[in-house]
Amino acid sequence: MTDRPVLQPSASHPITVTANPARVVVTVAGRTVADTRDALTLREAQYPAVQYIPRADVDLALLEPSDTASYCPFKGEAGYYSIPVGGDRSVDAVWVYESPYPAVAEIKDHVAFYPDRVDSITELP
Repeated sequence: MTDRPVLQPSASHPITVTANPARVVVTVAGRTVADTRDALTLREAQYPAVQYIPRADVDLALLEPSDTASYCPFKGEAGYYSIPVGGDRSVDAVWVYESPYPAVAEIKDHVAFYPDRVDSITELP
């Protein structure tokens, strides 16, 4: 087995995690999958900002574990969930870092959603 690289955020690849003061609501097929006032916004290099939502604020009954996995050298191993009520579009719609690297330790016990695999990720006052 090959060791995977572990990289640190830097000036050329910055990563920040900050509390989002807004209420964040995620919907799929008319169902509220997540609703929180405790989201974390992760900004990484040139990528769009991602809302990480505490598991406690996610309707886990709507999620189904997936066999899909991926690796980010800055964040670690990611696991995935599908949202069956969303049909084929919502396969692997959710990802989680169960043991994120120290640079992004705050996202532990949080999940994120692909915007194109859910109906909406809305930030409300």
